[in-house]
Amino acid sequence: MIPFIDLATQQIRIKPEIDAAIQRVLAHGQYIMGPEVGLLEQALKDFSGSQHCITVSNGTDALIAALMAYDIGPGDAVITTPFTFFATVEAIMVLGATPVFADIDPRTLNICPNQIESTVREVHSQNKLQLRGIIPVDLFGLCADYSRINAIAEQHGLFVIQDAAQAFGASTPDGQKAPTHGHVGTTSFFPAKPLGGYGDGGAIFTDNDDIADKIQSIRIHGQGVDKYDNARIGLNARLDTIQAAVLLEKLKIYSEELDLRQKVAERYSQQMDMIVDSTGQQVIQRQHIPGGHRSAWAQFVILGPHRERIATALKTNDFPSVVYYRTPAQLLKACQGLTQQNNLPVSEAISSRILALPFHPYLNQDSLDHIVETIKSVNVNTCD
Repeated sequence: MIPFIDLATQQIRIKPEIDAAIQRVLAHGQYIMGPEVGLLEQALKDFSGSQHCITVSNGTDALIAALMAYDIGPGDAVITTPFTFFATVEAIMVLGATPVFADIDPRTLNICPNQIESTVREVHSQNKLQLRGIIPVDLFGLCADYSRINAIAEQHGLFVIQDAAQAFGASTPDGQKAPTHGHVGTTSFFPAKPLGGYGDGGAIFTDNDDIADKIQSIRIHGQGVDKYDNARIGLNARLDTIQAAVLLEKLKIYSEELDLRQKVAERYSQQMDMIVDSTGQQVIQRQHIPGGHRSAWAQFVILGPHRERIATALKTNDFPSVVYYRTPAQLLKACQGLTQQNNLPVSEAISSRILALPFHPYLNQDSLDHIVETIKSVNVNTCD
């Protein structure tokens, strides 16, 4: 069976550098907030163009710390997408605030700006919660429509926290890289992410000096002038030094890997577009990448009929597949009883059709061809 995400090939490629980096940490013994942490933060700032980068323990803590910097709590509402991993929603709820869902665009699969506008009006009309901000998610590596989202936020006095857990290094037509499109941006270094460590990790980006200072404090128990001077409630959210050392080495090849991801995605896309039914109509829909956008391609997903048949056929041929996401957030047990429930037909429809295929920078042409042929055989046989 080929891997769904191939971490082993990358590790073999840079194993000497990774081993040496880890040995340097073991030699100096500064396992918490060692020098590699600061070096990584500087390297991430240089890569992204952000003025501040604060590394943290994982992507979820990155979101929580960002929200804490805005003093989010009970009575507050934050708009987000229902079509995301639960961590986005959880970060809002764990602080006692209320997530308010705006449906997604059926082509990009990202939160829809038109739906954000209508959701803002709905929350204001109900006058039960104080609407504070928006958390768009750059799903599967594609940046959301920040030109419109930021305009809406400015009009209504809202903050924007960019959840780029799947999209570090993705870019918009102006060349700006994720996660620098909002007031604050977050990402994850979970191993399966485009830039992943060998354990948990995350980072927060901002150009706002005051917000950066707050987050610096929040990540270490709300410390003030030292760790025994607690100025606010915070978290234990530091990035381990060994993870920083690993990520420093991975970041050195990350631009090249983004290029490789793009090439694999292009080959997939070209072949998927050639799968047609007996009338010549395309059978498979894929995530639409608007002109000028460059995805980080955390996943390559398809939408089409016969999902379960496709998944079974792939498994029979030793090709794994995964459903992201089978249940939209508004239907999860943890979200039942929210004071605000939207009609979210697009996210529900997409969740019943979506399937993620094996994808990584090192996916070879033969494997890709076999995957596509397997999908094609299922759909063509069914259509005929």
